[in-house]
Amino acid sequence: MVTRKLLARLQGFLRRYPAVALTGPRQSGKTTLARTFGGRYFDLEQESDRLALDLEWDAITAGRRLIVLDEAQAHPPVFPRLRGTIDADRKRNGRFLLLGSVSPVLIRHVSESLAGRLALGELTPLLRSECPSVKLDRLWLAGGFPDGGILKGSQFPDWQNHYIELLSQRDLPQWGLVAKPQATLRFLHMIAACHGTVWNASDIGRSLGLSYHTVNSYLDLLEGAFLIRRLQPFHGNIRKRLVKSPKIYWRDTGLLHSMLGAVSMDELLKKPWVGLSWEGFVIEQALDHLATLGIPFEPSFVRTSDGYEADLVLDLSGVRVALEVKLSASPGTADLGRLARTAEIIKADRCILVSRVRRTVESNKAVSTDLDGLLKLLATR
Repeated sequence: MVTRKLLARLQGFLRRYPAVALTGPRQSGKTTLARTFGGRYFDLEQESDRLALDLEWDAITAGRRLIVLDEAQAHPPVFPRLRGTIDADRKRNGRFLLLGSVSPVLIRHVSESLAGRLALGELTPLLRSECPSVKLDRLWLAGGFPDGGILKGSQFPDWQNHYIELLSQRDLPQWGLVAKPQATLRFLHMIAACHGTVWNASDIGRSLGLSYHTVNSYLDLLEGAFLIRRLQPFHGNIRKRLVKSPKIYWRDTGLLHSMLGAVSMDELLKKPWVGLSWEGFVIEQALDHLATLGIPFEPSFVRTSDGYEADLVLDLSGVRVALEVKLSASPGTADLGRLARTAEIIKADRCILVSRVRRTVESNKAVSTDLDGLLKLLATR
């Protein structure tokens, strides 16, 4: 069994708060992680569990066992009830663990009923730091879902195809994406084709016969379901015109590759978009690594009208880092020099060129390293 890096933080939260909410995409391992704490488990998508919880509420909450409420956002009446129970004994911590797959819905209920009573954590699919024995290219190709092939190679890409199909037929309609499954699948494939590019809702809308408002609302749902990351553009007082639209990335590259027909490394490396896939993979690993460690960060990207850019800009408690990602084992000095110039423009304290190099080289404020080296640098800042 893989030990999740978030475990220690969750244990700390449960010692300090009456309730903890654990969010993340479906099948990322939330239920498995929650069961390591023991306690009473209720799946609130199941009517039988909702009824049992209602009938046994007083007896269950009077006990000392942790109460795990899976897919808590599916049963809104539980939130005011939680508030009343918590407020009746505010000094007692570690009572409730709430799991949820739709972040905005859960957060809305939490903010309305449980503000100040609850800590929040996000469980991602498996990270590089959680499965170092797995080949890096395997994690990149198949993604990090525990059942999706990273631990059992025969599952990829069938598992991902079924996952996307189930989302389009059941989950996304329940969460508010009111389109027929075939239209939803088409939308998902179009979003996959946009991976790593600047978002243009009007172009997508014209292709689907929808308004850009509707397309943006659909993208909001995908972001709230932890499928898509919308990376906002850098905003700063610099003397250059900047790209002002966000870039979008599929958070799990296994889902991306299954939709775009890259089911082996040979096929992936032949795709014209392979560099964008690698870029998104590195960015997601970096951001999820920071979040899991509990390190505050503000991410963005920068691209100027005259071609200076950084794939990721991280503001880390007063320290700004500019990163560029290259799918190359031998990046040139010109690559690092151009990144250093971008870092100078945005007043970054450090610049890091992430590629497939075999060793880390550092000079002044510039670093050339691989993904593992990047994760170590971020952990130590």
